[in-house]
Amino acid sequence: MLLFCAGCFSVHAQEPIQVQKQPEIIKSPVKWLQTSELPVQATGSDGEATKPGLVENTIDWFRKTDLPGDLQIHGFASQAYITTSDNDVFGNSDNGGSFGLTETGLNVSARPLPRLQVSAQVLSRRAGKGSSGMPRLDYGFLDYRVYSHEVNQFGIRVGRLKNPFGFYNDTRDVPFTRPTIMLPQSIYFDRTRNVSLSGDSVQLYGEAAVSKWGTVSTQFGVFLPIVSDRDTETALLGTTRPGHLERDVSYIGRGIFETNDKRLRLGISGIWLNTSYDPNRRLNDSIGPGALQFTPIYFSAQYNAERWTLTSEYAIRSFQYNNDFGNNPTVRGLNGLNFVGESYYFQGEYRFTPNWTGILRYDALYTDRADRDGSEFAKRTKGPAESRFAKDITVGLRWDATPKFMLRAEYHYVNGTAWLSRLDNPTSEGPLSQHWHLFAIQASYRF
Repeated sequence: MLLFCAGCFSVHAQEPIQVQKQPEIIKSPVKWLQTSELPVQATGSDGEATKPGLVENTIDWFRKTDLPGDLQIHGFASQAYITTSDNDVFGNSDNGGSFGLTETGLNVSARPLPRLQVSAQVLSRRAGKGSSGMPRLDYGFLDYRVYSHEVNQFGIRVGRLKNPFGFYNDTRDVPFTRPTIMLPQSIYFDRTRNVSLSGDSVQLYGEAAVSKWGTVSTQFGVFLPIVSDRDTETALLGTTRPGHLERDVSYIGRGIFETNDKRLRLGISGIWLNTSYDPNRRLNDSIGPGALQFTPIYFSAQYNAERWTLTSEYAIRSFQYNNDFGNNPTVRGLNGLNFVGESYYFQGEYRFTPNWTGILRYDALYTDRADRDGSEFAKRTKGPAESRFAKDITVGLRWDATPKFMLRAEYHYVNGTAWLSRLDNPTSEGPLSQHWHLFAIQASYRF
């Protein structure tokens, strides 16, 4: 009952390996949301003997008992250890390492009516000063399938929903669905994770067959972004301030084409995110009210073979600050500050065996594509040039010890500091190092 009351997650976006085969009517309405549902997904043997624990026995009881509405419960837990040569990532990692990245979650989904599904997820994430580990509603929504006929379907979702962009954002919470411990930071920022992860939204979705070539899946939503956290405010305004960011109406959409054999996936995503700053005049804020528009466009491509997978994503990210930002001449103004960022990565995965997978990735982020090395920024603001870019080479290894337990290790060599959290690396601790190394290991369990 404690698990029941704690809240929940969406099964169709979280569990890449189902314990029991679902009837056709309760499958996920948008198949391409299942990031791990690839023909070459590495898993362990389902026949391996394991000794169930108390939690697992409880979950198995719920699954085997004839519960109303096809109730399903799943969850995960993971713990990582991260050490860096310089700079801090998810805690004090450059001083003996840190166990500062802990992720746990629980989900519940039910289908009270043949066309209606209810899903929700509670997530606890401890990741440096930006995420304390306090449980929060990650998403919770109603999904009503208006029309369904084989591969052609159309529906609507209402509630707190994952923001659909790229290949990994929908399922990035669950370590089993990520290619590495840390997703490519040029596309999936951890320092602004809350604003990009989910929002209170109304979304339309659909899927249609394209002759014999494959299927096209689409989503479009109107949402209010989640901007009430210090990491987001620091990233967008440069520092924490007495006022607060407001939630303004924003828009998001994505389309993905996938061949019938799932070898090729092509996608395009777009976001029109609006937020505004309301200063606290009683506390003498140094800047006036203002608005920010963030309008990135993402292009995604993936090719799957029997033993290897190639993935690449590219983003153009436009920022526009307007209204009265910077009305105080003693503050470097944000008003009228417009720039276009650029991000991309190339990633290769190779499956040595069904249980062992290696990965190699090059990841690049430029805050301003017109000032890639940050030299103009340094002249204008006297700030560090390396804070405007980051180039990351990643090598990693994954071992699926059992279908429910996974171990990972990865190494990063990074040139630049653009995606580092300003909360974990305050200016009071001195300048950051431009060239630095990161090593991480992670253990993950799911049920």
